[in-house]
Amino acid sequence: MMSQLERFFIAGLVALVILAVVIIVILPQLGTGGPESSQPSLAPGEMETLPARVIEVLEEGSIDLGGGSTQPYQRLLLLIESGSLAGQEVEVEEGTVNIISQERLFRPGDRVYVQRVTGLDGDRFYISDFVRTTPLFLIAVLFMGMVVLVGRGKGARSLLGTLIGLMVIFGFILPQIVKGRDPVGVCIAGSILLLSVSTYLVYGWTPKAHAAVVGMVGSLVLTGLLAWLFVGWTRLTGLSMEESSYLVMELGSGINLRGLVLGGIIVGSLGVLDDICVGQASAVFELVNANRDLDWRALFRSSLNIGRDHIAAMVNTLLLAYVGASMPLMLVFTIYQEPIWQRVNREPIAEEIVRTLVGSLGLILAVPITGLIASLLAHWMVRREKTDRKAISM
Repeated sequence: MMSQLERFFIAGLVALVILAVVIIVILPQLGTGGPESSQPSLAPGEMETLPARVIEVLEEGSIDLGGGSTQPYQRLLLLIESGSLAGQEVEVEEGTVNIISQERLFRPGDRVYVQRVTGLDGDRFYISDFVRTTPLFLIAVLFMGMVVLVGRGKGARSLLGTLIGLMVIFGFILPQIVKGRDPVGVCIAGSILLLSVSTYLVYGWTPKAHAAVVGMVGSLVLTGLLAWLFVGWTRLTGLSMEESSYLVMELGSGINLRGLVLGGIIVGSLGVLDDICVGQASAVFELVNANRDLDWRALFRSSLNIGRDHIAAMVNTLLLAYVGASMPLMLVFTIYQEPIWQRVNREPIAEEIVRTLVGSLGLILAVPITGLIASLLAHWMVRREKTDRKAISM
């Protein structure tokens, strides 16, 4: 049977899902105003994004790109669903001015986003992407439903902690960086807040949670210091990011791109760091519950034995996660024939290496840090309990 608190959290989760439905699905429809809605006309060179639906494929075939390679193309008739051109039909060509693949071909009924660019000789239209709102929302609902179904009250609290984490990232970390604050300090402060709130929300105000949070904070600070040291030592600039030029153009040359690399390393290690620190603390308190005669040294040695297995799995997981996320980049550099040492010295590759190794170092350090803190705290609790029993019996 679920406790009243668990029912409260599950009810709150359901309310959040309903609110998400209203925000994502209903409000945009209310805001479109239907076919009669209108917006101020755009000046030449300005651009707007309009949702549209594919009505008909007017023409389809393939074009020669030269060098014996071809690609498909389409000429499509679209109906603009909302915005300044709501209700109008426009023709758009795909594959004649941009690179596409078979997966990019459209069918009648597909919903897309269209870029309208105004000019002195008239408007030009380009399809920017598919509209993916509905499937993304459904998979999010499926994920949340399975977490609650399997995890019950603890799963619901973890979802709430995840939502709070997103609020910290989008409500604190990113806005503070945009305002010009130091990305490293902001990411460390936001990470500590995020992990502390989510950990206490899921595991309660318990000694296990205290040990996990202190271990996370210590590991985060050390990870930040290591990131600062090695990013500076390897002379990473942050200019290898695709978004760098856009950020400099929008936020000015004062944006700290190297700090963004450092902050990304810190935030990127949070998920696995949370797992390791909570796992180490849980293991120590389970050991002391099974044998109250273990001193803190024995608890610490046992936690290290458990942590070694955890490290082996987690470092491998982190490495594969970074490599998987950078697979297209890895393929590009594999194509070019050059010595391996020249290849790894290129900033995009070097950045991923530093990101992976510094994040892994932080995880490795989290095992002894959290294990030691949890062992000392558990041993102190046992001693206090024994002292209290003696005082009561006297």
